[in-house]
Amino acid sequence: MEEYLVIAFYVLKKIESPHVEVKRFHHFFSDKDATGRIYISEEGINAQLSILKRDSEAFFDWFLADERFKDTDIKVHKFSEHAFPRMTVKYREQLVALDQKVDLSLGGKHVSPGEWKEMLESEDPNTIVIDVRNDYEWEVGHFAGAEKPNFETFREFPNYVKELRERYDPKATRVLMYCTGGIRCELYSCLMKEEGFDSVYQLEGGVIKYGLEVGNDHWLGNLFVFDDRLVVPINDQEANPIISKCYDCEVSTDRYVNCANMDCNKLFLGCFECVEKNKGCCCEECMEAPRTREFVQKERPK
Repeated sequence: MEEYLVIAFYVLKKIESPHVEVKRFHHFFSDKDATGRIYISEEGINAQLSILKRDSEAFFDWFLADERFKDTDIKVHKFSEHAFPRMTVKYREQLVALDQKVDLSLGGKHVSPGEWKEMLESEDPNTIVIDVRNDYEWEVGHFAGAEKPNFETFREFPNYVKELRERYDPKATRVLMYCTGGIRCELYSCLMKEEGFDSVYQLEGGVIKYGLEVGNDHWLGNLFVFDDRLVVPINDQEANPIISKCYDCEVSTDRYVNCANMDCNKLFLGCFECVEKNKGCCCEECMEAPRTREFVQKERPK
């Protein structure tokens, strides 16, 4: 059986000619068995891909030989098939949706997974832990005691930080921030610093690296990932109890499904029985919608 590697990395440094870089990546992958999403802008690269293991050495040699990228922290998991439907390499104006420029030199202090674990265990009353991921990511897994910002999109993060100042003394509060792979914290930590929070720390490599190096300690549930796997354990060697529930009957499940109504397509948590009963739809209104996909029951929908 062929073996694949699922790879995640980002680079935050000035790219002089991002459109040229897009063409260079396209050319490299043109004869490789690889799929994924690689976004390139003037501010850097954000990449998630799966690649046949025997093609992976060529990629690492090619990418890390570039002086600009030689120190990139690359997270790697093994998988039995491709985790993405196709390869997409394209220019994107913003690597992380924020709609404003930030001074990256202000970013929080990077702490290793081991240091992060120690900081959580210190139980410092002046420390808050902030999860900078979406609601659907939070639902299936998060660090115990973490706060989930209450808003619709992360373009609202600047307002959230202002609201946080009303609840916590920015000079006396230690802020620990985390996300899936680390890139969102690079930008959002800068906003925290701009608003006067002096002690801001970010989990280096995100939850992905924490799972690889530390395991499940202080982590509840599993991890949402932006590929065909959707939900995975943060450590392949340890199973974690499921903390999320079916949207209908509330039985424990971390199985995500896209609503069969093509004009909705909402991502929701559903057990086998409820998803079957509701024909793959998230609500009664969607069940009656004119443009619905034929529902096909699967163990893990992609």
